[in-house]
Amino acid sequence: MKALMLAAGLARRLYGDENEELPKALLRFEGQTLLERHVSILRALGVDELMLVVGHRQADLLAEAKRVAPEGFISSVFNPRFAEGPILSLACGAPVMRSGSPVIFMDADVLYPPDLLACLVQSPHPNCFIMDREFQSTDDFVRVCLNDGKVVDFGKQLTREHDAVGEWPGFMKMSAEIAGKIADRADEIISNNEIDGAYERAMCDVLLAEPVGTFGHEDITGTPWIEIDYPEDLDKAETKVIPKIAAYAAQSGTAA
Repeated sequence: MKALMLAAGLARRLYGDENEELPKALLRFEGQTLLERHVSILRALGVDELMLVVGHRQADLLAEAKRVAPEGFISSVFNPRFAEGPILSLACGAPVMRSGSPVIFMDADVLYPPDLLACLVQSPHPNCFIMDREFQSTDDFVRVCLNDGKVVDFGKQLTREHDAVGEWPGFMKMSAEIAGKIADRADEIISNNEIDGAYERAMCDVLLAEPVGTFGHEDITGTPWIEIDYPEDLDKAETKVIPKIAAYAAQSGTAA
């Protein structure tokens, strides 16, 4: 199993449109960067390698990758159009998505305990979203929608009837077949010059084209996590989520 992580962006909502701040994957919590935490968790779960899509301040990310991972674990691909739209970064991950291996997709800007990712990696569903029914973000969240217990819709603009909904923390598992289809759809979106908007469109389009039941889900409600998009998210991560992760780890008997 391989992992694909998008870490190319400018973090405009956190730092402003034009900035030279470090990428969000290099944010530090309790002495560790997010990237270091990701790598430690992925390796503990037996993931074979991580492809990192880089762009803004790539040299800093690659230096940290070299520091925190053994040689050969992290490969990287540079998105020269990283400032234009995240669908371009998703498409850069095509070598992993077309590799014939199952893929764990990850946003780089999420703080979470190991159990959250373990729930996804170890899920019996070959194609799987995780979802939180309690909604941790204040706005702009991506939804996973269920009908009769099955995933029927995904994204920010929903079209299908559903009876349950949760927030998506930014991680999913893809079979080799579905990963290839998502890579193809990302390429089609770019070919149609529709690069504005969220990369999740490619995933949603594939989900809607497949039979209901192709994608499963794991409910991680109650597990502390946060996606860091805004300055208030950074403050919340430091003052609330880190203590919650420590308490969760103590209660579950796992490392934070």
